[in-house]
Amino acid sequence: MRALMISGDRSGSGKTSISLAIAALLSQKMTVQTFKVGMDYIDPSYLTGVTGRPCRNLDTFVMERTDLARIFAHGMEGSDVGLVEGVRGLYEGAESLGDEGSSAAVAKLLNIPVVLVVSARSITRSAAAIVKGFQSFDPAIDIRGIILNNVSGPQHVRKATEAIEHHCGVPVIGAVPRQPDMELAMRHLGLVPYLEGKTAPAFLRRIQNITAMVGDHIDPDLLLGLSATVPTPPGHDPLFEPAEVPDTTIAVALDEAFNFYYADLFDHLRAGGAKVVTFSPIHDRLPEADGYIFGGGYPELFLHELEANDRMRDAVHERSREGIPIYAECGGLMYLTGAIRTKAGWQGSDKEEACGMCGVFDGETIMPARRIVSYVEGESQGGNPLGAGHFRGHEFHYSDVNLQTDTRFSYLLSRGKGIKGQLDGAVRDNTIGSYTHLHPVSSRNMFSSFIVSCRTGARG
Repeated sequence: MRALMISGDRSGSGKTSISLAIAALLSQKMTVQTFKVGMDYIDPSYLTGVTGRPCRNLDTFVMERTDLARIFAHGMEGSDVGLVEGVRGLYEGAESLGDEGSSAAVAKLLNIPVVLVVSARSITRSAAAIVKGFQSFDPAIDIRGIILNNVSGPQHVRKATEAIEHHCGVPVIGAVPRQPDMELAMRHLGLVPYLEGKTAPAFLRRIQNITAMVGDHIDPDLLLGLSATVPTPPGHDPLFEPAEVPDTTIAVALDEAFNFYYADLFDHLRAGGAKVVTFSPIHDRLPEADGYIFGGGYPELFLHELEANDRMRDAVHERSREGIPIYAECGGLMYLTGAIRTKAGWQGSDKEEACGMCGVFDGETIMPARRIVSYVEGESQGGNPLGAGHFRGHEFHYSDVNLQTDTRFSYLLSRGKGIKGQLDGAVRDNTIGSYTHLHPVSSRNMFSSFIVSCRTGARG
């Protein structure tokens, strides 16, 4: 297995656009498996879109080391090369004094060399000082090459390249000019998800333009030559053993409003004996199933469409009251409240507005609120379809969910901010909704409990 990591010197270095373009370029002539460091749904949706293979997430805070290595080996099966996109700056992680959760931690764990994207805007020789600092900060990191971004012309490229190659002893393998066309479409929680954007011709043209521009300034073959052979982890065994015959049906909400899922979720559900069907809360009727999952996404941008599908909302409410297991994360949680209320000024509106949702939980969602992006750790205390257990995950939202005071919560957080302080995982009947996003491998016991709950109708 050959692999390479594209990391950045900071957030905003241009790493995401460059990684996307490199993945697209390499995919034109080989099978590329992509990975994303950190708990992120949107960047992986782009990497999946341009390669045709599910991007996998790698995070040393949320995942055990052995699980991370198994996810990597599982993803690499059938591919020619692995391309890992880092998160933020190379050394940014969960803590200030340790590298847990960082791109550097993943690179060391998997013995993957790094190509560092450096934003060279307004600097030349100082770029060498940045690279030198990154090299010396942790000598265990194998930085094999540099990509300069935001350069202004040939003189700028020449001076920065000469300084880096002379003082740091690594090649500059490309220099991408500073242009607005290199920026991907953004919104309040980051990039526009690929599943939503791909229906717009202008969105796809922007990706094509970025790919062409990077291809003009970076030689993919030169970059590929910096990759290294990564051995299969010792004692590697298949991560997901396929079930012989599915005996349970789990329906997963998947459309423009709900698309924040890890690729491993679908593998785990199928390995646990579930047949997975997808449906759209915007466009469809609720399918018959033994259990339902509503992932995160952007329901706040499709409020009128979601409200208009009252047959869907009524059916979700009814299935919940019948005790059918339902699991909802973040955007899914918002959809299960009584209403989503937007403040004046939201999306250019001059007035407050409330749109009815499913009413599974008594209360409403308020948009916008303080932006929360954080790791989460806690205990599920049982009495819900996911059962009991310790978990690590993350939260990623721009809303507040205000529920009735008698709401029962199943999660007690030791890190992160839940629905109500340290309380998360609201429970009603056999439904649980949380701001916490769980990873299906690191929390596989809880997801396995959910499959069992769907099969038997039991509460965990």
